[in-house]
Amino acid sequence: MTAPVPTFYLYGEPQRGVAEGFVHVESLDDRSRPSEWTIQPHVHRDLNHIILIAEGGGSMRADGDSVAFDAPCLLLIPAGIIHGFSWYMDSRGWVTTIADSYLHHMLERDPDLQPLFRASRAIALSQSDKVEGRIGQLAQELAWSAPGQRAAVEAHLHWLMVQALRHAALSGDSATTGGRQARLVARLRERIEQRFRHREPVAIHARALGVSETALRHACARVAGLSPAAMLDERALLEARRLLLYSNLSVAEVAYAIGFEDPAYFSRFFTRHSGQSPRDWRAAKGRAISAS
Repeated sequence: MTAPVPTFYLYGEPQRGVAEGFVHVESLDDRSRPSEWTIQPHVHRDLNHIILIAEGGGSMRADGDSVAFDAPCLLLIPAGIIHGFSWYMDSRGWVTTIADSYLHHMLERDPDLQPLFRASRAIALSQSDKVEGRIGQLAQELAWSAPGQRAAVEAHLHWLMVQALRHAALSGDSATTGGRQARLVARLRERIEQRFRHREPVAIHARALGVSETALRHACARVAGLSPAAMLDERALLEARRLLLYSNLSVAEVAYAIGFEDPAYFSRFFTRHSGQSPRDWRAAKGRAISAS
């Protein structure tokens, strides 16, 4: 497979024009001060963020959920996730953005790193000096074209991801645990992402992955802390909440969009997992967003 060649940007200025992907670095101050330290919910279909919070903190809204964080920490936001931020006044940090096609090529070479971008997460750091210094080196590489630029950029990005992985492991984040079972669960997540709208039973997923249902259940329990069925339901609920919150589809249309043939059954399913009916959940979340 031929690797996409990144188009490097620094502070919004293109360094060379290749459309396959890009790496972009900017300060948190440049991005957030003009909007009074609040970034409204939005989505990038083809862009991933690694955000260093060196000083300050705030809260992140991702697909309807809110996560508070304090410096020093890293925020990881995958492509396709609806996200927004409220920063403490005068927070300081850096936003690194990576094209999805380019990031996927990097992750394909190291399965241990792949779980990092399966969901938005805030990862506490023991200190920010080394990470901030490395991002400074990355920004320096992006500022000019020199021999070995691409290798240097990839080295800095890989270093950042390894730091995120190791600090996540120290905090007990099971989604980043390595090993054979973790790779099996990663493969299941990929398959769920591709096929969750089909509402297939666990047995079909296990067969497609070449393992028994028992082996798949054990791996999911150890790595994800969930059963395979719960992971399937979790992904369907995530999509349902996205559509309820950020689209004008009716509840029945949302049900059909995520593979439910019976809207009434979907409403019971959603209520059982969320504690509210789809209609009540949509109204409550809509009011919360309007008030924030």
